[in-house]
Amino acid sequence: MERKTVMMTGWAFTMLIILGLVGPPITRAQLEVLDENQAPGRTMAQQATKERQIWITADHSRHEVLQQEFSSGPEVTKACLSCHELAAGQFHKTIHWTWLDPNVPPGERIGKAGHSINNFCININGNEPRCTSCHAGYGWRDSSFNFNDEAAVDCLVCHEQTGTYKKFPTAAGHPVQKPTVFKGNKKTYNPPDWNRVAQSVGRPTRNNCGTCHFYGGGGDGVKHGDMDSSLTKPNKMLDVHMGMDGQNFDCVRCHTTTLHNIAGRTYATPAATHRKSLIEDDLASKIMCESCHSSTPHKPGVKANDHTDKVACQSCHIPQYARVNPTKMFWDWSTAGQKKDGKPFAQKGPHGKPIYDTKKGDFRWEKDVQPAYFWFNGSISAITARDIIDPSQVVDINWPVGSRNDPNARIFPFKVHEGRQPYDKINKNLLIPKLFGKKGTGAYWAEYDWKKALEKGMQAAGLTFSGEYDFVDTRYVFPITHMVAPKENVVTCIECHSPEGRLASLAGFYMPGRDSFKTINIIGWVLVLGTLVGVTFHGLGRAITRGRKED
Repeated sequence: MERKTVMMTGWAFTMLIILGLVGPPITRAQLEVLDENQAPGRTMAQQATKERQIWITADHSRHEVLQQEFSSGPEVTKACLSCHELAAGQFHKTIHWTWLDPNVPPGERIGKAGHSINNFCININGNEPRCTSCHAGYGWRDSSFNFNDEAAVDCLVCHEQTGTYKKFPTAAGHPVQKPTVFKGNKKTYNPPDWNRVAQSVGRPTRNNCGTCHFYGGGGDGVKHGDMDSSLTKPNKMLDVHMGMDGQNFDCVRCHTTTLHNIAGRTYATPAATHRKSLIEDDLASKIMCESCHSSTPHKPGVKANDHTDKVACQSCHIPQYARVNPTKMFWDWSTAGQKKDGKPFAQKGPHGKPIYDTKKGDFRWEKDVQPAYFWFNGSISAITARDIIDPSQVVDINWPVGSRNDPNARIFPFKVHEGRQPYDKINKNLLIPKLFGKKGTGAYWAEYDWKKALEKGMQAAGLTFSGEYDFVDTRYVFPITHMVAPKENVVTCIECHSPEGRLASLAGFYMPGRDSFKTINIIGWVLVLGTLVGVTFHGLGRAITRGRKED
């Protein structure tokens, strides 16, 4: 669509400021700062996070119930519940347990355990033993899993602090009982020292959260561009909040928790519906930048304060993502199945990452990626495997909700992951393949038969398949909120306020420096020339008058 905007050039806007026609308002809500060299948003954040001591009232290594002999995760969970008797019931109500959006009726099946779909690992239906190695539970192998079983909750994956507790990649959330090599990565997985890991439990750290979230989608940096293993022990150049030489925040510092519900966006439900600071509501979660930094974080009079009602903090403070490790930007399932000498193979490319795998197809990885920008009010809409698509064009699997006229929307940075994946040529919907399993189960990774894999996957999801398939190009977006750069490395004004800048694709609003408006330009030139003429005549007049006085 052709962009229709009314713009003026940067110099014309500057002239209007000089003339007093427009200007940056200074609000009384801005904080008084004792240190005039420090922005109020920084001062407020220091106040909000100044107490770093974590109060601990129990030493789990001294609990008799944790000194018994354990042989499995569920046995440890039962011991945990003997004291924390409400914990499993609370956790059962969260999205981390159900993998379904708790804010919509269960029958809609919105979530990765339902009919929601993506363009990386696609969907878990029929693939549970592999996918649920990242589930905080034990034994989710198929649709018969008992979600009401309290002993099936895995307390350790979120709370153990030894760093030695590992789930086996294909064991439906269970660790191994004896040393076992996983063929996929050729690593040896050892059984946990159950007493040691059980007695080590504490508040979740980056290691706990990152076990799943850094490796989502099938590997390190596959899914999120701003979350990967580099955040396990980052420096503040990578993230000013989590940097070990800076604030050294754990994830739960911002993703605060109530009854095991962790603050954050869940599909179409925003992470927060307000932008209150902790001064306005000290019981609010710290999930929003404004929570600790306020809506006017810069010094009084700084123009950046006037951007916060339309531009998200992340847009300026995260200039690139994937700044240490690469992230996957493209995944083409249509090329999967190729073999060398009759055997599956993988080929590595730039960054030491695979660019082809017989099981999964072609990939493209990138580093230091500049985000894409969209209006975003915190909600993301998406299609499911039930929805009809138009295969003649690129299919947006999900997309940010928001517009220029939405008071809750801000210009926000995103990773856009592109893919090519199977769809039903007759029913016109995206398809779910069964990827994982043994020969004879129809699993694609065992038999390399797309038709059979799609039949089994759709059957597992309770959906129909016409038997005819092809591949379609898709897009999937991820909000970028981590890897916040130091203030010295933020996006500069000219990177956006220029014709070919970061926001060149956003239309429908006025932006100095990016676009021009002929009438305003003419007015600007008239003002400039008029000013020069006036100054010239004034100077001549003063000179003539001064000469007469001297005579």
